[in-house]
Amino acid sequence: MSDLVLNVSGISKRFGGLQALTDVRMQIERGQVYGLIGPNGAGKTTFFNVITGLYTPDSGSFELAGKPYEPTEVHLVAQAGIARTFQNIRLFAEMTALENVMVGRHVRTGSGLLGAIFRTSKFKAEELAIEHRARELLDYVGIANLADYKARTLSYGDQRRLEIARALATDPQLIALDEPAAGMNATEKIQLRELIDKIRRDHRTVLLIEHDVKLVMGLCDRVTVLDYGKVIAQGTPAEVQRNPQVIEAYLGTGGH
Repeated sequence: MSDLVLNVSGISKRFGGLQALTDVRMQIERGQVYGLIGPNGAGKTTFFNVITGLYTPDSGSFELAGKPYEPTEVHLVAQAGIARTFQNIRLFAEMTALENVMVGRHVRTGSGLLGAIFRTSKFKAEELAIEHRARELLDYVGIANLADYKARTLSYGDQRRLEIARALATDPQLIALDEPAAGMNATEKIQLRELIDKIRRDHRTVLLIEHDVKLVMGLCDRVTVLDYGKVIAQGTPAEVQRNPQVIEAYLGTGGH
């Protein structure tokens, strides 16, 4: 049995006259933290949006846990086993932290609309189980004490943690984090790194887009570098940092 969680082959995407992605290939193994970096406009977010169903690729294919995977609709992506966070936080601001995580958990429930309408015993038992799991996940990311606070009242760093808890609530095969360190101070970045490392130790798989090269190189098992929509390097952080194309295109610019 393959230990690949995500196998990406030959993904290309064009927007009008712009070739955003060209023949992108990537293999992410179970339990890895896999980094995706590159300059602004390199195609990182486009690639993220393709694998999570927001965009349809023009060519190429995916396998998720050894099975063909077609990310055509966002809700089906979550059911298939990929959960994502966004660069711009997308929480339900007026819901509590607990309710936000419970919403994520409903992807894995089965009592259906009629059960909710008639409040069947199965529905009630499922709701209790969902709440219990949501509280566990809030504790896991370190904000159990904030369960009953509205999401909008949480600090920026705690809102990021809440997003990750909500993503984990879907029991994903792969959790995709889109620039989770953006806007964080130094202390929050340390806490984020500790949380991602904890997720890896629990044999979960993380795909990380991040501008903070120091964070990526210190945390990731393998890294892919995009430039103008093309893969210019793949390998361990040490291998990538030594790659002349990477130094020229990204690390050597001093911009990040």
